[in-house]
Amino acid sequence: MERTVIRTLRANPALAVFALLNTAFVPVALVGLLVDDRIVADSPLWFKPLKFALSLALYSVSLAWALSLATRLRRFTRWAGTLAAAGGTVEMAIIVGQALRGRRSHFNTATELDSTLYSVMGATITAVWVVHAVVVVALLLSRFEDRTTAVALRFGMGVALAGMAVGFLMTSPAEGQDPALGLVGAHTVGAPDGGPHLALTGWSTTGGDLRVSHFIGMHALQVLPLAMALLPRLASPRLARDLGLAWAGLTALTLWQALRGQPPLRPDALTLVGLAALAAWTGYALWHATRERARRAAVEPARDAAAVAA
Repeated sequence: MERTVIRTLRANPALAVFALLNTAFVPVALVGLLVDDRIVADSPLWFKPLKFALSLALYSVSLAWALSLATRLRRFTRWAGTLAAAGGTVEMAIIVGQALRGRRSHFNTATELDSTLYSVMGATITAVWVVHAVVVVALLLSRFEDRTTAVALRFGMGVALAGMAVGFLMTSPAEGQDPALGLVGAHTVGAPDGGPHLALTGWSTTGGDLRVSHFIGMHALQVLPLAMALLPRLASPRLARDLGLAWAGLTALTLWQALRGQPPLRPDALTLVGLAALAAWTGYALWHATRERARRAAVEPARDAAAVAA
């Protein structure tokens, strides 16, 4: 474990510093939630900076770990983390800066300054997405000592890339939205942004919410490798693949649900069928992994006995 941490930090100091800065900002944002009662788009002003600080801290550590395992395209991967950290720094600076001004950071084109900041933020995130995509290619070409880690990480990075891309769907003008009013884009489908929402996540309870798929997809990068680490006796390339497919399916299903204007907690029959299918697939994958472990446990003593007899 200690060797993994040291290797990760050495792989990209810029990402390590960026992760530490975001982690350090979390208590600052929490204090902001307690002492600043301003509301923006029906949400506490410091809620978005808090969410992004947590998310970017996790992403930075995960990307640094991925880069430490990449053995191909080394000229690019040496700079990939620095580029991602720079892009993330610009995004956080704008989000925090707009919070200090009491302004929306996303979709805000009300003034020339707001519009410029939103455009810069969009450009930097697009650049980070491109960097992430090239890192995915580097990992696909790389050789790993452990095949299970390879499959989990490749799926995690790939599904995270798709989850990040969901964010691009939020930038187009929503139905009935007038750009002249200073807002272009939305994360809610079939209802206005800032309406009734879940307390902890802020996800809409009256319309489809693209942020659900965005969140699920992005965090595949942490969930899939962590699942293999927490299931060491069952972990295998096949299980990593099967769980990766299930997570990709969940990302796609929640995107489809949101695009149909369906609130996250009010799935229709089609969505429920999809969820049931994904649950069945996941259950089968775990059952198969358990059966394979039992088979190996039965074969290994016999093999050892044969070796001793020989």
